[in-house]
Amino acid sequence: MPGALLIDLYELNMVASYLRRGMTSPATFSLYVRALSPHRGFLVTAGLESCLGFLEDLSFDDEDLGYLASIGFDPSDIGGFSGLRFDGDVWAVPEGRVVYAGEPLLEVSASLPAAQLVETFLLNQITLHVTLASKAARYRVAAEGRDLVDFAFRRTHGKDAAMAAARDSAIVGFVSTSNVEAARRYGLRPAGTMAHSFIEAFESEVGAFRAFAEDHPDSTTFLVDTYDTPNGVRNAIETIRELGIAGGVGVRLDSGDLDSLSREARKLLDEAGLERARIFASGGLDELEVEALVRADAPIDAFGIGTEMGVSADAPSVDSVYKLVEYRGPVLKLSAQKTTAPGAKQVWRSPEGDVVALRDEAAPSAGAEPLLEPVMRGGARLASAPPIGQIAARFDADLGRIPEPARRLRDPEPVVARHSDALVALTDRTRAEALRRAGLGA
Repeated sequence: MPGALLIDLYELNMVASYLRRGMTSPATFSLYVRALSPHRGFLVTAGLESCLGFLEDLSFDDEDLGYLASIGFDPSDIGGFSGLRFDGDVWAVPEGRVVYAGEPLLEVSASLPAAQLVETFLLNQITLHVTLASKAARYRVAAEGRDLVDFAFRRTHGKDAAMAAARDSAIVGFVSTSNVEAARRYGLRPAGTMAHSFIEAFESEVGAFRAFAEDHPDSTTFLVDTYDTPNGVRNAIETIRELGIAGGVGVRLDSGDLDSLSREARKLLDEAGLERARIFASGGLDELEVEALVRADAPIDAFGIGTEMGVSADAPSVDSVYKLVEYRGPVLKLSAQKTTAPGAKQVWRSPEGDVVALRDEAAPSAGAEPLLEPVMRGGARLASAPPIGQIAARFDADLGRIPEPARRLRDPEPVVARHSDALVALTDRTRAEALRRAGLGA
């Protein structure tokens, strides 16, 4: 796991001040997304497992402490840092659930220094994973049941983002990934065909196809657009017939008018008696292009999704925040357009809508489901990490319940959670107290 110095300096500045003054009472911070991009009608939770691993392992080793001393922290600060561990509690929405703006994804309760210290890493991980999972989920909506494969590795912003893209796309239903290490680590299905360079390296396209099919007879997908796509399909058919390939076969289209080329490829394959051969499309597709192809009933069985998903091109981040909501009582922030709500919380979901309530409130209606669950107590996880398939099943269940306006890919209208009466009342009281503290009270 990463070291304790994966942190913004201002966290350490604050923690040093807290420790010097004995400000170690319990505090609660709430992590949520303040507002959605205009391109998003919903978000998907992800990144929790890496957060919990970081919290369990958090400590400063001698090298860390030596560096902190070299940049100006005094011996008393170093002594305080050396003893810091995360021994608090975490409530979180399980990975794979659909959520909306203003709904806590994760709440941390620990001593003020420990809870403050972890802000940077938690925001980093939740922001990355929620961004990627939410983008990938839009492809799932667009594909309407057609297979999706993660091709993002070569275009993501570094290898860690590539691993995240593979995992998060699997959470929302992608069937495989080109990333071999991600497949090994997360138990995913690896997938890959060939590059145009492979075709170009042989004396003929047929020769390249024959070599690949001989070496990979059980799963052969021919990249047919290196020179001329229809002719490439014919050469693939010739190779299949010549070698008598009986296993899974298909052709991959990576450029051009995918609608018309897929129809021509389908016609050629069917006429050759290869009705079961699959057509795979790739080539920088965004989810709106996938949706258009699906709605046009283009005969494409699967899509390879790369750059647009791997960098979440239309919305490359989420407006995530980590805010103090309790310390020696409820607290809030009153900054313009950045106000917060006090107190530890729960989110309740029912057909009547989502409700953000105080943690200890009863359900607002019969059958309402609580989204936040305890996942860590006293610095230790309460359960081992679930398999990807279990997380994906959560998403599948939620996907069918997203209201149509929020599910739309164009001009979505997200769900807006209301605050419970008790939370509204506490907010009003805490606001009055905050104004009094600031010398602005009546």
